Amino acid sequence: MDIIDLPSPNQDDRPGGPAAIDMLMLHYTGMQSAQAAIDRLRDPEAKVSSHYVVDEDGTVFRLVAEQRRAFHAGISYWRGRRVLNDCSIGIEIVNPGHEWGYRPFPAPQMAQVVRLCQGILARHAIPARNVVGHSDVAPNRKQDPGELFPWRDLASKGVGFWPDARDDDEAPPDEAAARAALEAIGYSTEFPLDIVLTAFQRHFMPARVSGQLDPFTMARLLAVNRAGTP
Repeated sequence: MDIIDLPSPNQDDRPGGPAAIDMLMLHYTGMQSAQAAIDRLRDPEAKVSSHYVVDEDGTVFRLVAEQRRAFHAGISYWRGRRVLNDCSIGIEIVNPGHEWGYRPFPAPQMAQVVRLCQGILARHAIPARNVVGHSDVAPNRKQDPGELFPWRDLASKGVGFWPDARDDDEAPPDEAAARAALEAIGYSTEFPLDIVLTAFQRHFMPARVSGQLDPFTMARLLAVNRAGTP
């Protein structure tokens, strides 16, 4: 894979070194252009960065080496941990996002995202359940990479996982069981249930993003929990 190096000053030593890496986090840039996003991720005053940026035409930029810590997760939580920059690799995928005209991710871009992710997963011991979106780890403040992101297709190529379940499966809604399933999958349940369910649906039920605990969402929660159990 051809990668263009554009080092960002916003990086430092990763606590625990490369051995600490066990998460892969996918974002969209949410800015009006790729250049605007790259400029921000390399601005020392912004104090944000990512390891990679993938443009819509498939061009891949490396801003921070994988063994170093980038600043992309912010205030976040997954499976009992909160300082996720320490243990994660972050990929920013160019897309204007919900604020500037959210649109499908082009095929050349996604082909490179898949190749990049496959390489990262080959180099680091990252379990499938730790391949997440920004909204999964920060459901109260993030929407990316959003409901148009093809998580199911990535899972079919070995990036993350997708439950073996039908879209029309149903189960009786049970709020306590739903919270328990969300926690077991990895989500924080310190927020209102509808906020966390919205993040879950964006990832695993993109055609039904309502924040509601309906029978379809309950069934999918149980299926994802089973599929994500090691």
